[in-house]
Amino acid sequence: MEVTRIERPGAKTPGPEQTVALRVPKSPPPEPAKKPTYPEPAKSPPPVSLPLERIALVALVFGRERAGALLEGLRGSEVQQAKNHLAGFSALSSARRQARVAVEFGVRPDAAARLRAVMEEAPEVLRQELFRRLPPYHRSLFPERQVEPPDAAATPAVCALAERLIREATR
Repeated sequence: MEVTRIERPGAKTPGPEQTVALRVPKSPPPEPAKKPTYPEPAKSPPPVSLPLERIALVALVFGRERAGALLEGLRGSEVQQAKNHLAGFSALSSARRQARVAVEFGVRPDAAARLRAVMEEAPEVLRQELFRRLPPYHRSLFPERQVEPPDAAATPAVCALAERLIREATR
């Protein structure tokens, strides 16, 4: 720190007429902030694309009428191959197509809990029909039940509802 004396004109002797000012040197300029250095990101392998067959199946399931247009976004030769797969899937019945989706992409991880909840809430006629239509590996969730012959109350509407509830609970 420097001290500078400033004297007023006309003051002959040091005294109260003199003013003392302190000059504080400027602080040094702040150092520029250093940018943090991050490690170089590891080179990731190129993204793995799904097989064309699966892409066509997904386009059909989610796009239905637009599936062909969705597949147009693929590269040159892949478009025709994917459309051939799409034509094959479109020719399948709804049940076979849904089975194919289940085989390709699996059932929901919480399917067992969802089936139990449906069985709890359903009336007895619907429970019987649900159980009759469950695949064997899901029937093991309900060891207290037995497969019974169709009841007269199991109308086509009840059967269709049972199919739909199973499909919704597992996929």
